[in-house]
Amino acid sequence: MVTLENKQLRIAVKKIGAELCQITSVKNNTEFMWDANPNVWAGFAPNLFPIIGALKNDTYIFEDKAYKLPKHGMVRNNAAVALHEQTADSITFKLIYSEDTLEVYPFKFELYISYTLLNNSIEVRHTVKNVDDKPLYFSVGGHPAFKCPVFENEAYEDYVLEFEQVETSKTHLINMANGLISAGTKAVFNNSDTLPLTHDLFNEDALIFKDLKSKKVALKSKTHGEILSVSYKDFSYLGIWAKPTGDYVCIEPWLGIADSDTTNQDFKTKEGILKLSAGNSFKASYTIEIHNSLV
Repeated sequence: MVTLENKQLRIAVKKIGAELCQITSVKNNTEFMWDANPNVWAGFAPNLFPIIGALKNDTYIFEDKAYKLPKHGMVRNNAAVALHEQTADSITFKLIYSEDTLEVYPFKFELYISYTLLNNSIEVRHTVKNVDDKPLYFSVGGHPAFKCPVFENEAYEDYVLEFEQVETSKTHLINMANGLISAGTKAVFNNSDTLPLTHDLFNEDALIFKDLKSKKVALKSKTHGEILSVSYKDFSYLGIWAKPTGDYVCIEPWLGIADSDTTNQDFKTKEGILKLSAGNSFKASYTIEIHNSLV
């Protein structure tokens, strides 16, 4: 792990996959990240690139050739991710194309993931560089899992997610058999800015939102008030997820989405896919802010 600390927060990032795995209060050692209990879900905060979620049959088609990628792409659990740079307030990791990556993703790219500490917040920045001579097609996103409940003598049901605006958005349902997005939707909000957390909320997998007005969501405790918030102005999709038996909640900013049941698997026209011209760079960041009262 690589660590970074200021007067309020201490963070740790796994070198494998550049995965944020600890956010700790310096003042009182309160931990805000899920502990990746392998009996429930062994992730902390996977980085998602160049796809989000599942592909139909783990396969996409680019220029008449089929390629295979696992769910969420090639960064998660990847030992080829390397430490690129560390400063007094930031850590940057990189993954650069190789002969291995070209076999499953036929683009020459450089991906940089940076974590920057500023007071009581962590900015997570993704930089994608197209070093190829053709357009690069990709998605990118985060999957941070936050401890819930955070404090002893609390229950999961003592927590809510509070959105910055009143919402009417519906979740897009996942086909449980293949992990793809079905045609079905389900009401989640009823002109409300609050989503109460219960374990059975995730019995049908993640909540997936395509049209939220909010670009910030806070995790709040009924007894301790606001715990943390995630701001995601650069991201157009949001996933909310946990294993139904897990004491955590993932707040996932995405630029991209899993395949639909009806996909033709063409990578160029995949929903949410981004196109980056040769020689150009793309940046998107989200910010995790721990409430001042807790640090």
